[in-house]
Amino acid sequence: MVEDGPLKYCVLYFSSIIPKQDPNEDTEWNDVLRKFGILPPKEEPKDEIEEMVLRLQKEEEVKPYERMSLEELKEAEDDFDEADRKAIEMYRQQRLLEWKCLQRRQKYGELREISGEQYVKEVTNAPEDVWVIIHLYRSSIPMCLLVNEHLSQLARKFSEAKFVKASVNSCIHSYHDRCLPTILVYKTGEIKARFIGVAECGGMYLKVEELEWKLAEVGAIESDLEENPKKGIINMMTLSMQNISVRENINTKSSDVLKPHIT
Repeated sequence: MVEDGPLKYCVLYFSSIIPKQDPNEDTEWNDVLRKFGILPPKEEPKDEIEEMVLRLQKEEEVKPYERMSLEELKEAEDDFDEADRKAIEMYRQQRLLEWKCLQRRQKYGELREISGEQYVKEVTNAPEDVWVIIHLYRSSIPMCLLVNEHLSQLARKFSEAKFVKASVNSCIHSYHDRCLPTILVYKTGEIKARFIGVAECGGMYLKVEELEWKLAEVGAIESDLEENPKKGIINMMTLSMQNISVRENINTKSSDVLKPHIT
């Protein structure tokens, strides 16, 4: 960089009045500006050959079998040594697990409608490692619509579980409205939990977190909730009942004191 002096100030002046140019262009004026430190030094062009070598070296660090599909791995298994075969087997198991998880997510992940005729196939005969949550509902009951809405959210959040709903009219024609909504939880073809009626399902003001907690308690889903969302409400109700009981005792004692003593 050239030291400060009259020449540099002239360059600074002209650089302020001359239209701006691309600082990376190879022009004499840009060279003058770089000489006086007005523009930063020109970046050296990257060596394309060097970049290619680095990229190839990085690719070499990846094991050949990590770029293969499961079918290609099976075909090329004899071409690897014993150490690679063990690594390939672990890699294959990992890929299979990922594939199964992906298939399950693609298969579930939503609240699906089924008919009474599909009940056995979709619920009772579901895969043994899959939890099935089925909601028996009637669309004319507001609480059933609320439960359907919450289950739709939970189905998207917990896609490893199977969430289905069935109109009670297609399953049990004589099912009484007081038993709705009904949520049944299945595993290995057996009912593991049941929530029948408005109260057992969580009440008319049921929140999705409360329903999530109920399903997590029976093991149907793995929730990250640390405590029952309804715990605070239950504690307040318990405290309120205790206060009512205390007031009743006080009123009873007060009444006893005020009663006239007849001898």
